[in-house]
Amino acid sequence: MIIKDLTVGPIMANCYIVGCEETKSAAVIDPGDEADRILMVLAEDGLTVKTIINTHGHFDHVSANQRMKEVTGAELLIHELDAPMLSQLSATAAAWGMSSDNSPPPDRMLAHGDVVQVGNIALTVIHTPGHTQGGISLHADNAVFVGDTLFAGSIGRTDFPGGDFGVLKASIQEKLFTLDDDVTVYPGHMGPTTIGREKRTNPFVGL
Repeated sequence: MIIKDLTVGPIMANCYIVGCEETKSAAVIDPGDEADRILMVLAEDGLTVKTIINTHGHFDHVSANQRMKEVTGAELLIHELDAPMLSQLSATAAAWGMSSDNSPPPDRMLAHGDVVQVGNIALTVIHTPGHTQGGISLHADNAVFVGDTLFAGSIGRTDFPGGDFGVLKASIQEKLFTLDDDVTVYPGHMGPTTIGREKRTNPFVGL
């Protein structure tokens, strides 16, 4: 599995490219900005985007959806509870003094337990609400892409519309923490961590 991490946009969100070494098919997770830079990295690695996946609907994670879809024709996926946010990106970003294009509507809605196939890689969808109602994580092999659900030593904010600390805590402890301790956590901001480290040391949700 090929994993490329790009930090994009003024809020420095992580965009991940997940590629299949055998087929050169790829998914782009959370293209928050700088679409042309993402496309350049894909081209450098000879990867073809088949799927664009949004872990949640906040503008700093999805603002490049339109450009990515225009260029690649890839299928756009998001959980149904966050799908309405995609048509409100311009207004939401403006409230933060920033700009964003509204996203095209999703081609497919995701639900807990769905599997997104990327070449020979199977990304399993884990519904992890709490930061947003439709937040998801994506697990494959020894990696899980968690959006803004869990960070190294921290958790996603719950003071935005749709946020709920109790729900977020349950998502992490009852779903993500059931994964193996050595699974690498790829968050929506800052650097990676592991499930085991967060279980032991996270001051908000550690066990």
